[in-house]
Amino acid sequence: MAEKSPAADVEAGLLAHLNSAGEVPDSRSFASSLGVSHLELVGVIKSLSAFRIVESKDIIKEAWVLTEEAKGYVAKGSPEAQLVAAIPPEGVSKDALKAKLGDAFDVGMKAAARNKWIGFEKGNKDLVLRKVESVMDELQEQLRRLENGEAVPDKVIDDLKRRKLITKEKSIWHSLKKGPEFVLKRKTLATDVTTEHLRSGDWKDLEFKDYNYGAQGQPIAKGYVQPLMEVREAIENIFIMMGFTEMPTNNFVESSFWNFDALFQPQQHPARDSHDTFFLNAPATTQQLPEDYLEKVKLVHQSGGYGSKGYVYDWKRDEAEKNLLRTHTTAVSTRMLYKLAQEKPFAPKRYYSIDRVFRNEAVDRTHLAEFHQIEGLICDYGLTLGDLIGVLEDFFSSLGMSKLRFKPAYNPYTEPSMEIFSYHDGLKKWVEVGNSGMFRPEMLLPMGLPEGVNVIAWGLSLERPTMILYGIDNIRDLFGPKVDFNLIKSNPLCRLGL
Repeated sequence: MAEKSPAADVEAGLLAHLNSAGEVPDSRSFASSLGVSHLELVGVIKSLSAFRIVESKDIIKEAWVLTEEAKGYVAKGSPEAQLVAAIPPEGVSKDALKAKLGDAFDVGMKAAARNKWIGFEKGNKDLVLRKVESVMDELQEQLRRLENGEAVPDKVIDDLKRRKLITKEKSIWHSLKKGPEFVLKRKTLATDVTTEHLRSGDWKDLEFKDYNYGAQGQPIAKGYVQPLMEVREAIENIFIMMGFTEMPTNNFVESSFWNFDALFQPQQHPARDSHDTFFLNAPATTQQLPEDYLEKVKLVHQSGGYGSKGYVYDWKRDEAEKNLLRTHTTAVSTRMLYKLAQEKPFAPKRYYSIDRVFRNEAVDRTHLAEFHQIEGLICDYGLTLGDLIGVLEDFFSSLGMSKLRFKPAYNPYTEPSMEIFSYHDGLKKWVEVGNSGMFRPEMLLPMGLPEGVNVIAWGLSLERPTMILYGIDNIRDLFGPKVDFNLIKSNPLCRLGL
């Protein structure tokens, strides 16, 4: 026959007591009477409560308890009292006291000096003298009172906390009484039918534990979509529904020619300064540029053409050959338009891209040196500013932004240019959401695009709409090394609409 487990003895003792006395007012005292730990009794209480055999009520109390250091002071006295007791009438050296008291020496010296219990021989600061015959160890007495559960003044509590001699501890115990299903000895319920039960036939007399059909199953191991990727996919679907084709954006490193010069952006423009752009040290330059096209770009910069006066300056090839981390995905748009211009006959196109760009900017709540840019463009005959506004209204309404305003702006490579604003119902104000415009002839015609072909384009960051949709007010919580993975796990699937 198997031995009874200690838990079974505790359960039997508890049920017998409840059967005779009707209640247990304090589980701590009852655990002591049984000679078991309170933790062991709590395990039995939880098991019996689950079957409604007993009813348990939690009793919670916060109390100050002594640290191990403080318990030592209760036994041996406070450091200052120990120090005074260790000083003979003729005095003693600091080194001798330190060897005798150990860690208590420094604390004891300061406290004893503050209480004016000790002094030093004139001309010999190393010799410690007693200034009192005896001392009353108030600290030891205060700690004893606290250990015994007696009340002490708040000022004393504050002083003991400051000296890190006490900590606040939460105590939880239980009061118990009979439950609606109380029995003096509970029957062990079977959880499974075994081959032995079937062989012996005793399965007919078994009582089975009820199945909990409302219990949760094991959590399913699964991945989570990063908010930026969620919004990116939704925006990509909008572009695809509008008939756009994705541009290849795998070149993070770009030449200044494609990033700036081909866009009719002058070489003295502030954006081309190292304070705004990350230039590469190795390889610092590129030689792989289309020579015929480069000469046309150089000419339109220096002396104009196609109805323009140009910028009238000495254009330098060395500047155009500098490698950098692309500052916008418009560098990709430039390459695609140049490639399109070489295809004969010309065919209208709609392109989009969503990828990383890099700016030498100070990092704060709304700016990063690395972020994502969304860009869309349409290339066709006879496009006008009205077409651009119409496409923007279709695009942004799909994002849930139907209230739009447009403000005239300046870009080196678009004319006319417009900033795009949307009314944010939550913020109760108009918020800038993007930039747009029509690419200038000085940019398009040197590529070889036919006369009468226009390009309308717009761009915005991916981070801004994502932050609004997910209620994030710091961009560093969304993208970068400080992202909280619990934020990703706990957020519901994003539904577009501001």
